[in-house]
Amino acid sequence: MSSRSRGLALLAATVLSAGVLAGCGGSTDASTPTTTPTAPTPSTPTASTSSAASAITVTDPWVKAADKGMTAAFGTLVNTTDKPLTVVGASSPVSVMELHEMVMKDGKMLMQPKEGGFTLPAGGKHELSPGGDHLMFMSVKTPVKPGDEVTITLALSDGSTVPFTAVGKPFTGAEESYDPGAHS
Repeated sequence: MSSRSRGLALLAATVLSAGVLAGCGGSTDASTPTTTPTAPTPSTPTASTSSAASAITVTDPWVKAADKGMTAAFGTLVNTTDKPLTVVGASSPVSVMELHEMVMKDGKMLMQPKEGGFTLPAGGKHELSPGGDHLMFMSVKTPVKPGDEVTITLALSDGSTVPFTAVGKPFTGAEESYDPGAHS
């Protein structure tokens, strides 16, 4: 299967997963320690990945450690090209994933799927942070422990993919509510 075909299959699976999970709620695992994460090392895609691999790098990637339920990945997406790029999906062997944003609804901060994805301006960055935009693991099937390396693949609107590795970190913040009705 070509890299482009894999990217399109990944994108289709991500879109279908979002529909299936439309009625799903979730919770975060409150049993993680109260340590603030340290800065992980940058992650650069390998030479065997698609052409987008050199177009986007992910700096300081990390995942909130969790045994089950929902968790999230954070870091900074960096567009090294002279054209805007849009991340439209993410996948990992650990869980089905969605792109999420935080919104104010009825006086409360809630997370919901990010319509249209994350657009990185030419030569720009897009921050993924607790309490902001993030890559959401919807149903962790393999526990993420502090120090674990988690493979994540970003899907771009042009069908290309960007794999990177994030490290599991203990973190007690980011206990936002999830709005399951926000799925389209």
